[in-house]
Amino acid sequence: MYKNKPDSYYQSLDKRTKEYREYKEYLASQKSEGLGDTIEKVTKATGIKQAVDYVFDKLGKDCGCDTRKEKLNKIFRYNNPKCLEQSEYEYLDDFFKSNTNIVRHQTQLELLKIYNRVFSKNKKKSSCIPCVKSMVEELRTIYKEY
Repeated sequence: MYKNKPDSYYQSLDKRTKEYREYKEYLASQKSEGLGDTIEKVTKATGIKQAVDYVFDKLGKDCGCDTRKEKLNKIFRYNNPKCLEQSEYEYLDDFFKSNTNIVRHQTQLELLKIYNRVFSKNKKKSSCIPCVKSMVEELRTIYKEY
């Protein structure tokens, strides 16, 4: 619950109010960056974290949970795409406005460069039509957010 009110209260608010926008921002900030955040949420919800903290406080030691969480987040990061740069946006704008179903060699290389940077991937050029189509659709999703 946010600010000690049930979720149903916020769902009943006018979506244009400041209070509702703040609630949505709060929910967005609660999203897990990676596996470490998810494990922390589960251990908090089940009471395991409180028990571990209690035991390690009595021992006067650090349990290492924060370090472990950061390492797991870094290794198993959820898909949080980076923002498009101005030149990438302009390239995608031209590409999507051309409304073509054909992706030529040089175009695919440019799209791959954008895709790999934004999604932190290392995809290679492909002649697989469904593979190229899914990459283009993921880029379209990011492009539409701007």
